[in-house]
Amino acid sequence: MEYEAEREEAAYFMRRLYDKNLTTCSGGNVSLKVNSSTICITPSGFDKGRIKAEEIGIVTLDGKNLTPNLKPSVETKMHMAVYEKRPDIKAIVHAHPVTASSFTATEKKIDTALIAESAAIIGKPSYTPYALQGSYELAELVAGAAVNSNTILIANHGVLAVGKTMLEAFDRIEVLEAAAKITLYTEILGSRRGLSESQLSELVSDIQSAGDTERKLIEVIVKAVLDKIQSN
Repeated sequence: MEYEAEREEAAYFMRRLYDKNLTTCSGGNVSLKVNSSTICITPSGFDKGRIKAEEIGIVTLDGKNLTPNLKPSVETKMHMAVYEKRPDIKAIVHAHPVTASSFTATEKKIDTALIAESAAIIGKPSYTPYALQGSYELAELVAGAAVNSNTILIANHGVLAVGKTMLEAFDRIEVLEAAAKITLYTEILGSRRGLSESQLSELVSDIQSAGDTERKLIEVIVKAVLDKIQSN
């Protein structure tokens, strides 16, 4: 099978998105750049929770479908436009996590400065106005937003993240959803207290230079905070 490793990777992270309740069986799409002119991308019409490597499509960045037995994702144009604007990235994850997507249907913004992890991994997300899914207009809006941010909230639609690897893009989606939950829960609890500018500068620098052990510890802490809030 051509590009077997890359298609296995794309299928695995699409299933992982579904397993983590970050999208529905029919929603969302992921892509991975396999070389300077070609990407593999999830197709339309497949159960995203059970998708296999051989069901991942291959498309050139100029729009040629190299797997004609598979119908390309409706958002293929959006992925291609983002890759054109961001030659530094190799992976794109587009999903519909419930909490983060709820923010795309309001004027409220996700506060990524409440927890150091989201400040370090996401920074400040970009927001785009509404455009019809699959349209050239949407592709251009999202690609333009991707120039200034690695995470994008698409009005009345969902979210998108980019990365140098599929894991990095997936991580940004997962952290964005966690930040959305924390924003919502702290709004309900009241007396919200964010990190100061000096605290953010110190902690963000520390997290960005931390190794895997420290990152995992931070993830455990964030999960513990969410679990405690949900249990109250």
